[in-house]
Amino acid sequence: MTIDAQPVDLHNLIDMHIHTAPDVRPRLLDDVQAARQAAEAGMRAVTFKSHVTCTPDRATIAQEIVPEVRVLGGVVLNDALGGLNPAAVEAALNLRARIVWMPTVSARNHIVYHGGTSPGISLLGEDGQLRPPLFDIFELIKAHDAILATGHVSMDEICALVRAAREAGVRKVVVTHPEMPWVDVPVAIQEELRDLGAYFERCYVSTLPGIGDVPLARIVSDIRRVGIESTVLATDCGAATIPSPVVGMRNYLAAMSAEGFSDRDIRLMAGETPAQLLGLG
Repeated sequence: MTIDAQPVDLHNLIDMHIHTAPDVRPRLLDDVQAARQAAEAGMRAVTFKSHVTCTPDRATIAQEIVPEVRVLGGVVLNDALGGLNPAAVEAALNLRARIVWMPTVSARNHIVYHGGTSPGISLLGEDGQLRPPLFDIFELIKAHDAILATGHVSMDEICALVRAAREAGVRKVVVTHPEMPWVDVPVAIQEELRDLGAYFERCYVSTLPGIGDVPLARIVSDIRRVGIESTVLATDCGAATIPSPVVGMRNYLAAMSAEGFSDRDIRLMAGETPAQLLGLG
């Protein structure tokens, strides 16, 4: 994507998927640097994500240092946090986590796609049913009105998860980068999930060469068919080798504008809908 990043106004917009340092992987910015860049761009909020640790406590510290932008965190249920671990979820939510992601780099689906050999975490037992701890996790998420995000699990797991979570009363369910190759939810299935009340976080990083390699046209087509009302635009930026979150968001929104989405459409997908999901009003 070679869109000029400068003209796009990020005032009052939100990026609910950013990776920051400290981390076990090289990151471009630490928590405070990422918060400062977002504040300088006039953004309303950012959410930090880590594959190996809880982030709401870190977000609280960054918020104290950079009060001009809301800084939020969450927890990913990877091996480092005990997998499908209700205790980790409860602790994170009590620290005011806004998002609980299902496994990402520890998901069996992710590991198989990337040629790994470890067994990984599946949401489904040998009987094909969702694992029992998930129902305790649903209750915790519901009690805190937090977001349940699907992480890097398979399409079959996503479908079972969304249906069961919604039946359990979880109000906010977000399918994480559905176009990313190791997730790759067909648009017809996205429509079914939308009808169950799911939202779709469509990420800038999915389009980058060597990472997702997803044509922007695929994301644009999915949005037009599934709807702007169920879409969240986020970056998933933070790796040391790609644009910063602010530059990534500017690139992404400029590209969306060039594809014909109005300023009102973009501000809904990158501002109002994520604000509602994150409980910011």
